[in-house]
Amino acid sequence: MLKIFTIVGARPQIIKAASISRAVRTVFKDKIYESIVHTGQHYDENMSQVFFDEMEIPKPDFNLNIGSGTHGNQTARMIEGIEKLLIEHKPDALVIYGDTNSTLAGAIAASKIHVPVVHIEAGLRSYNKSMPEEINRILADNVSTLLFSPTKTGYTNLLREGFEDTEKSGRKKFSKDYPGIFHCGDVMYDNTLFFAEMAEEKSKALEQNNLVAGNFVLVTIHRDSNTDNSQRLNAILEALNEISVEQNIEMVLPLHPRTLKMLGGAAYETLQKNQKIKLIPPASFFDMIVLEKNAKLIITDSGGVQKEAYFFKKPSIVLRPETEWKEIAENGVAIIADADKQKIKSAYDYFSSKKDLSFPAVFGDGNAAEFICNKMLETL
Repeated sequence: MLKIFTIVGARPQIIKAASISRAVRTVFKDKIYESIVHTGQHYDENMSQVFFDEMEIPKPDFNLNIGSGTHGNQTARMIEGIEKLLIEHKPDALVIYGDTNSTLAGAIAASKIHVPVVHIEAGLRSYNKSMPEEINRILADNVSTLLFSPTKTGYTNLLREGFEDTEKSGRKKFSKDYPGIFHCGDVMYDNTLFFAEMAEEKSKALEQNNLVAGNFVLVTIHRDSNTDNSQRLNAILEALNEISVEQNIEMVLPLHPRTLKMLGGAAYETLQKNQKIKLIPPASFFDMIVLEKNAKLIITDSGGVQKEAYFFKKPSIVLRPETEWKEIAENGVAIIADADKQKIKSAYDYFSSKKDLSFPAVFGDGNAAEFICNKMLETL
């Protein structure tokens, strides 16, 4: 029996973990035993607990209750808590997701005491080290034993950085000195296929917000590079205000706690007065699926939401200077507009008139979780 610890701390990780937990329960219940460790990085109930409840993810076995703090303070307390659990319970491997401080803390704690690290969503690069997430993902990759990339681009990035080509090497066993890298598809795509029909049945997001399918734009803003910079945030809000009025289109904006805290100034006052813009609390996973599936277009600074837009064949406008999901931009269904008001408006105009968008299958076949579980059993 392979004993794994799974680290989660933020909304996207909880959702990603659902796919692995589901595979463990349904396919590998006699071969893999999973314990879930919640760091408490997202401690707001709307950003955390609701996802465990809604997606029927097993309740965390351990909760570190870390909460907010500076990057150094938060990460250090996570490392300390995770290390204690690893020493006490001695799992065979530690599974981490994505690029948050919880990801980095798990990678450091486990690798220092020689617990193999399994990094899901490895190899993604924005090539912008001013993003804390870029630092986290690079460091996590470089101490991991097994690295699972959702895309071919991610796999190629790892090869470019000097990782051995596992597909060609024939190596069967791995360590952090000789790691294995795999292109597996995206666990979020697994979840989208699994939960889409259930979300349509359970979510009342359209009715509650008086939204008509295909007649609204979904907007998410949460990255500190946008929320903590008043000039960038105001430029984005001005673009939203102008697009909604000039194009006569409704917009729905689930407010991340960080965004809500930082909002203010003339642009926000205009936003509040704009009847075309609906400011709502953070959306649950099912509500988010329904909003994404029924939106005309999605405007976001979230890496995860960019992907989900692609899953549902929706164009997206990226509120960042780059994206780690190169395939989306290269396929012409996402435009990188950063926090530039005119670029955001131009991107909206482009997609409003573009009718022949194509969404080739670049995120796998919906069986990434089973692939990952099998590789852990074969190689650890």
